[in-house]
Amino acid sequence: MKHKLELIYFKMRALAEAPRLLMHYTELDYDYIMSWDYYDKDWSEAKPLVPFRQLPMLVVDKKHEICQSISILTFIENITGTNITDPILNAKANAVMLSAQELFLPLNPTINFAVGDRFKKKREDMIPFLTSRFEDLDRALKDNDAKFFIDDTPHACDFTVFHHLDLSKLLDLTLLNKFPRLEKFLQDIMSIQTVKSYLDARPKLVDVSIEPKLIIDGVAHPTGVKKT
Repeated sequence: MKHKLELIYFKMRALAEAPRLLMHYTELDYDYIMSWDYYDKDWSEAKPLVPFRQLPMLVVDKKHEICQSISILTFIENITGTNITDPILNAKANAVMLSAQELFLPLNPTINFAVGDRFKKKREDMIPFLTSRFEDLDRALKDNDAKFFIDDTPHACDFTVFHHLDLSKLLDLTLLNKFPRLEKFLQDIMSIQTVKSYLDARPKLVDVSIEPKLIIDGVAHPTGVKKT
């Protein structure tokens, strides 16, 4: 059954990124809609209308609202047949995904919004945590002895990890130098044609640490929850 899918979010590269990667990998049609266009009002007015008052939200067939990025990822896997049916492997995949999701704070807000000395301080403070978590992810890949975290096919957990590793390069290009297995993982994801096409076309995030912006249709827009 084909569904009408609308992914609602903001101008930032954060919680909607792993779902977008998975949808492009599975060649699932969807519309990406900014919150102010979907609700026709500012986020401050729309927020009380959103389940759990958070985005992203996936609207299915104009009536079902699925919030929380992990729930969205699980739904996408289920409707595309890429879900892991083995209960043990599924639990291991969830462990990887939840571990990667813990990287959200403070990495995503720092990359998308922090500037100047605040950016430098946040980067300095989070490097030990990121390094420790990257060690864990590196070990998980090596222990599995497969191309990706579960097997030779990428799953939701892989795209969640990919997003955070990819974003970390905007924090410090050298951060992954000591983790060649993670670097190989990034390259393996980026070499998937449907993913590569998305990465090449997605809005570029520029001026990180100075005045973060997304280049959308050739126009630079400041990151955030406000229409520009």
